[in-house]
Amino acid sequence: MEKLQAFQQLVERGIEKIPLDGKPTALYEPLRYVLGLGGKRVRPLLSLLACDLFDAKPETALDAAIGIELFHNFSLVHDDIMDNAPLRRSKDTVHRKWNPNTAILSGDAMLIKAYEQMVKVPAFCLAPVLELFNLTALQVCEGQQLDMDFETIPKVSIPQYLSMIELKTAVLLASSLRIGAMIGKAGKQEEERIYNFGKNLGIAFQLQDDILDVYGDPGKFGKVTGGDIVSNKKTYLLLKAMEASERIPYKKEELMQWVHAPQFNPSEKVEAVTAIYDHLNIRSMAEALANKYYQEALSALEHIQANPEKKETLRTLAQNLMNRTE
Repeated sequence: MEKLQAFQQLVERGIEKIPLDGKPTALYEPLRYVLGLGGKRVRPLLSLLACDLFDAKPETALDAAIGIELFHNFSLVHDDIMDNAPLRRSKDTVHRKWNPNTAILSGDAMLIKAYEQMVKVPAFCLAPVLELFNLTALQVCEGQQLDMDFETIPKVSIPQYLSMIELKTAVLLASSLRIGAMIGKAGKQEEERIYNFGKNLGIAFQLQDDILDVYGDPGKFGKVTGGDIVSNKKTYLLLKAMEASERIPYKKEELMQWVHAPQFNPSEKVEAVTAIYDHLNIRSMAEALANKYYQEALSALEHIQANPEKKETLRTLAQNLMNRTE
């Protein structure tokens, strides 16, 4: 835990050093605002831990780690516009605090800042790191497009949903680890193992996020609880409820009435759909699937040839992510 805290402080100091005091103020102020919201800094932490895992100095991976965090925040700013989300980490989203145009442009500037950081990685791995970063950035965009496509596709399968969250969420966690491992000169086999650890952990992480959207404490979660239900977002919970309710026609009918209701009271809809989930035991099913991917992540970590104590730090971080309430 001490190492996690030390690395987190290293990340925060790195973020503080990013020059964001340029002009015009209207461009840079939202960047400072977003980064000032904090967060768990999971992705840069993973990069530092992966670099350290292979006995390289974690500071060597700091520029890449900060670049990954900037990219992640860029994606959140744009995602919030597309989702019309009012809150991020319990604060107004950028497009709400300013306006959508400012949010788009500031997000673009943050992406450029991310690349400014990424090109500072050591020369021996610059080309492969940028190649992986570019691939990952494109995959995240592909995942976001699929997520939007699912809004208008009448029937989405659970395998399709899992493929989407792998792209939208999991590959960035996986690449954060692999980039740290590349900088730490891990070797191809260990890079692949740590990537698989991150990919499975990322899928489990997103499933946990879906659960928290419905069942999380609104005072801790930092977003509007039940937002996925209100917007009919095709999460694992909704898709599994549609599947499970096939054997209980009256529950299927009730669920679809809420899904297709043109007008409704949001809190009433959240309460009613959550009750349907409870009746169908959907939360337990979602938790079981999240745990399946989590165990697969731990299995991949176990096979990595590295210092056992350092692997334990990664295992602790993974456990913290799965036990979170926000």
